[in-house]
Amino acid sequence: MDTLEIIKTIEKYTGSHIKFGVIDIDGVLRGKMISKKKFLKSVDKDIGFCNVIFGWDVNDQVYDDSKVTGWHTGFPDSSAAIDLSTYRTIPWNDNIPLFLADFHQSDDLSVVCPRSLLKRIGDRCRNAGYIPKFASEYEWFNFRETPQSLKQKGMVDPEPLTPGMFGYSLLRSSQYHDFMSGIAGQLESFGVPVEGIHTETGDGVYEACIEYSDLIEAADRSMLFKSGVKEIAFQHDIVASFMAKWSDDLPGCGGHVHQSLWNSDESDNLFFSSGPGNDLPPILEHYIAGQLHCLPDILPMYAPTVNSYKRFVSGSWASTSVSWGRSNRTTALRVIPGGEESARLETRVPGADANPYLSMAASLASGLYGIENKLTLDIFETQGNEYQNPKSQSLPANLKDAASRMKLSELAKELFGDAFVEHFVYTREWEWEQFSKRVTDWELKRYFEII
Repeated sequence: MDTLEIIKTIEKYTGSHIKFGVIDIDGVLRGKMISKKKFLKSVDKDIGFCNVIFGWDVNDQVYDDSKVTGWHTGFPDSSAAIDLSTYRTIPWNDNIPLFLADFHQSDDLSVVCPRSLLKRIGDRCRNAGYIPKFASEYEWFNFRETPQSLKQKGMVDPEPLTPGMFGYSLLRSSQYHDFMSGIAGQLESFGVPVEGIHTETGDGVYEACIEYSDLIEAADRSMLFKSGVKEIAFQHDIVASFMAKWSDDLPGCGGHVHQSLWNSDESDNLFFSSGPGNDLPPILEHYIAGQLHCLPDILPMYAPTVNSYKRFVSGSWASTSVSWGRSNRTTALRVIPGGEESARLETRVPGADANPYLSMAASLASGLYGIENKLTLDIFETQGNEYQNPKSQSLPANLKDAASRMKLSELAKELFGDAFVEHFVYTREWEWEQFSKRVTDWELKRYFEII
């Protein structure tokens, strides 16, 4: 629908309110309901949204020293622009209309707004003559819990939806048919088409692939997929978790990014090779080289939490090194040859906990860096098991090390701007500090009596 049709649709909507949301630095969808009248007044101008969402962490604890906003600014409203092209209705909420918004160039928050950042990277790509097409795939765990029961348990020992390691199980999925079909069907009606869904390896874990689309739409779908799955799960007395790794004994959850570049009229997939042999298209070779070159400097954009790094374990289906291979699920980057439509690159580093706008921005910006600088692919392709490669370059081991590297990286600032890097790194350092001063169950069990 065009803008006029959307406005007319909302005018005819018989409900009194609509929902709109913005995405914070952690990839959390923050939003509110507003009256239909207020929404229609905001179509041609901005709408206020408290900028505290960029002044606090994932648990609403205000940062001590954020320059973007804080107690020193009084947390004013900032100017958000509702993007009418994001219009959809929520099937499981009486089809109430929903829109996404972001902070554009006229507002100070635009430099740190994830959706605005991705728009800028997308514009850079199009100005270079390429059309980016992206998609996400997610793994997540499901539990027979409610928010209240989890709080009573202290978030410890949740009960998985199903027991045992049973990947690709039609039996397990049929036992929760209403939930699984609800995800597939209701998300389709929600404008988030799911290409495939199945059980994964682990107790109560699913994986879903979202249909590819334009860059911003792909990130929007990813954000709304995670939010939608959680809401649909709640209606089935299930809690869905996109935490990177919730158990020592089980694999973690990926949030892989699939991507390809097309020519300006979208008639040719530039990552597709029609020639003989295994030669990569030159543009794909540069793109891969750029991602590998930039990866260690921008890792927090793929792995933003303390928990993210628990997923990078040998033999866990997660990448642990700066590496690439064809159809190889042990590497950081997986080239998927495919056909003219489906040939693509999969960036396997991001976990399900990553902010999709930032993981896509990191993927595209670093790939473009390789193209612009004609980087050569000097890292040999992995043949076989990358986990057993003694020559591989390991990724930073924890959030502290990764954030420290990004803080000092001139490359990161070149890709995303000084202001974004300064704020984002500060929030990651804050996350590490909050973790470092907490006493964990592991410490109590190990030291309480014996030491």
